[in-house]
Amino acid sequence: MKADVTTLDAKKAGTVDLSDEVFGLEPRPDILQRMVRYQLAKRRGGTVSVKDRSEINYTGAKLYRQKGTGRARHGSRRANLFRGGGKSFGPKPRSYAIDLPKKVRALALKHALSAKAKSETLVVIDSCELKEGKTKELKLRFAKLGFGSVLIIDGATVQEAFARAARNLPHVDVLPVAGINVYDILRHEKLVLTKAAVEALEARFK
Repeated sequence: MKADVTTLDAKKAGTVDLSDEVFGLEPRPDILQRMVRYQLAKRRGGTVSVKDRSEINYTGAKLYRQKGTGRARHGSRRANLFRGGGKSFGPKPRSYAIDLPKKVRALALKHALSAKAKSETLVVIDSCELKEGKTKELKLRFAKLGFGSVLIIDGATVQEAFARAARNLPHVDVLPVAGINVYDILRHEKLVLTKAAVEALEARFK
C-alpha cells in the first residue's frame, strides 16, 4: 500500500510504499487488549507494604493472666485487633507483570500500526528536524498539519532540537523507533512516522 509523504511545512514530498504485512492487517481488538493489559501490568510499582504482627515493635509478654479476669484471653499486644497491632493478610511488595509470548507482542504492534493505517490516522513525514528547538515554531507547524494528540516516531535517534521543541507541547510524545509501543500508539489520535522509522519497522519484522 502507498502513503503520501509530507514535510513539517505541510508540503508534499512524494509517496512511500508500506508493507502489507506490517500496515495492512485486519486489526484484532483481542490481541491489542492483551498487549495493553501486559504493558500496564508490567509498569505497576507493586511497592505497597504494611506490617504484619511479626514486624510490630511491641513486647511479646502476655497482657494479663489467662483465667479469672472475665476478659478475653490474649497472648500478645501485636495482634491485629489491637490499635497499633499488625495487619492480617496485608499487601506486600510484589510484581504485577504477566507473561505474553514474544510473537504475540510483535503481532500486537503490527495490528496497532494497521489500525492507524486503516483509520487514516497514520501520517508519514520525511524527517523530524528543526534548525532551532523553539516550541512556538513547532506549534505553528503542527497547526498547519492538523496535529493535536500525536505520537511521533523517528529513526534510531531523535534530533535534540526537535525533542526540546516538542517537550512542552501537550498531548505530544516523541520517541525513537526502539521505543514504539502499542499503548502509546492507541492512546494518541494520530501516529506520525518518519521515513527512517518506516524503514526500521519493516526491517524489524522481516
